[in-house]
Amino acid sequence: MGEFGPIFFIAALVVLFFVFLYYVPILLWFSALVSGVRISLLQLVLMRIRKVPPGVIVRAMIEAYKAGIKDLKRDDLEAHYLAGGHVERVIHALVSANKANIDLTFQMATAIDLAGRDVFEAVQMSVNPKVIDTPPVAAVAKDGIQLIAKARVTVRANIKQLVGGAGEETVLARVGEGIVSSIGSSHTHKAVLENPDSISKVVLSKGLDAGTAFEILSIDIADIDIGKNIGATLQMDQAEADKNIAQAKAEERRAMAIALEQEMKAKSQEARAKVIEAEAEVPKALAEAFRSGNLGVMDYVKYKNVKADTAMRESLAKPPSTKKPKDGK
Repeated sequence: MGEFGPIFFIAALVVLFFVFLYYVPILLWFSALVSGVRISLLQLVLMRIRKVPPGVIVRAMIEAYKAGIKDLKRDDLEAHYLAGGHVERVIHALVSANKANIDLTFQMATAIDLAGRDVFEAVQMSVNPKVIDTPPVAAVAKDGIQLIAKARVTVRANIKQLVGGAGEETVLARVGEGIVSSIGSSHTHKAVLENPDSISKVVLSKGLDAGTAFEILSIDIADIDIGKNIGATLQMDQAEADKNIAQAKAEERRAMAIALEQEMKAKSQEARAKVIEAEAEVPKALAEAFRSGNLGVMDYVKYKNVKADTAMRESLAKPPSTKKPKDGK
């Protein structure tokens, strides 16, 4: 153990030295000092204790100072870092905005960053507008012809609307709605094909970028294709539907007629059964009349003569085609 004692002592001193440099970043403090950034060594130690990386804060302050942004405070950077923001991204955005003469304050940049948007990308988009390609938008002109249009929308980030403003999806949806409205108001599809720029003018005049995080600079129709003849298809579908309705109504009337015929047949059979039943009661009534003395023989003969005379009259009243042939001919 006596031989390894100095080695352990030296190793302990090395560990303590690196621990000291970790909590007391002298080199970082010296780098800030030679860069013109005023920050005390004690503040760097306190940053380590507050779980704030001194390197991120010092580098951000040096970058801002060299870019001419001298009103930046260390406490504000620490507060933004502790709030979950990206300090380096905010500083990059402030430097880019300062060089491009864009009015962007530290409070606005941190608010945009904490809102979940890339503030540095937004500043770059303010300088270099972005082109967004819309998906194919299908619309139908008044003559029933479908047109499929694709547009290219050039937008520029609106810094003041980044917090609470709608994103690209809303812009694309509004542009698609404007294209559909413009094509739908055209009398013929040929007019749209001849002047596709009329769509751009109509859509731009609607102010579709209101309430969004972007400013629409231009809308260019990249392609227009002819789709289906929607008007003819709708007419064919309507004719087919009318035919099916007419067939259904005819079938309903036929079913009602069949039901009525069956009902009449049933009533006719019922009436015939009642007549037969009544005819069966006639002999009984005659027999009862003979027994009670209310009907004599001569009365019965007269009854038969009247019946035969009635039958003959009915036979004479029938058309010739319905008369039975005589002598079996």
